[in-house]
Amino acid sequence: MNTTTIITLAVAVLIVLGLALVLTSVKRNDSRGIGTLKRETRRKDVGKVNPDEVTGRAIERAAVAARNTALATRPVADVEPWSPPDAETVGVARRQFLNRATGSLLGASLGAFGASLIAFLWTSSSGGFGSKINIGNLDTVIGQIRANKGFYYVPQARAWITEYPKEGLSKAKVVYGSQSAVYGGMEAGIMALYQKCPHLGCRVPNCASSQWFECPCHGSQYNRVGEKKGGPAPRGMDRFGVSVANDIVVVDTGSVFGGPPIGTNTTGQEAEGPHCVGTAGGH
Repeated sequence: MNTTTIITLAVAVLIVLGLALVLTSVKRNDSRGIGTLKRETRRKDVGKVNPDEVTGRAIERAAVAARNTALATRPVADVEPWSPPDAETVGVARRQFLNRATGSLLGASLGAFGASLIAFLWTSSSGGFGSKINIGNLDTVIGQIRANKGFYYVPQARAWITEYPKEGLSKAKVVYGSQSAVYGGMEAGIMALYQKCPHLGCRVPNCASSQWFECPCHGSQYNRVGEKKGGPAPRGMDRFGVSVANDIVVVDTGSVFGGPPIGTNTTGQEAEGPHCVGTAGGH
């Protein structure tokens, strides 16, 4: 086979292959275009809205509108117009409150005072402190004093009962003569001393070693019959009237007699042992 024949056959093959390629491309384009729009058509359709087409955004708008129309509307309430209170009425109410409060407090105070007064009088009439108190037979009372080494305390009378020596009566009459109720008990051999210290009102105990009364608060000291021996007290121990009838001793706690002045010493009793509080002196 010569060269011309070979070239002719080659050209024929190339022509056949070219036709086949063209036919294949045309078929693919035709199949791709089935059911689709061309590019020019799609460009023309941009911006145009199909009125029959339902979009998701339209569905959302419809749902929101349905919810808004479903909400109930509250009716508008009628409001009464405000009117200020009467100033005169308010003032009267305030005055009434103050008057009633003052009256209530005054009534409560008077009631408390009356109750206290009744309680005080009732105690006196029932035989308590502030009344005449029967403390027993004279010999029994003196026996109690000696059994307690010179001092006998009677709680209901708030008093110390001590013996008064008969040899001191002449001096005692000069000092206590004006206090007949007190001196009458001395003549019977006893006396009743109020338990309170004349200085600041502390309860004064006895001192067994010195045989005196010695106040633990500020150191005031008194002999066995309540005459001041030392300390800051302004006088001797105060005392109650004592009466003896048919050998029955009665202490009248309704009246308190002031103690003897500083420097009084009708019995001459000095300390009989160590002091319980401080030392004597300072009259």
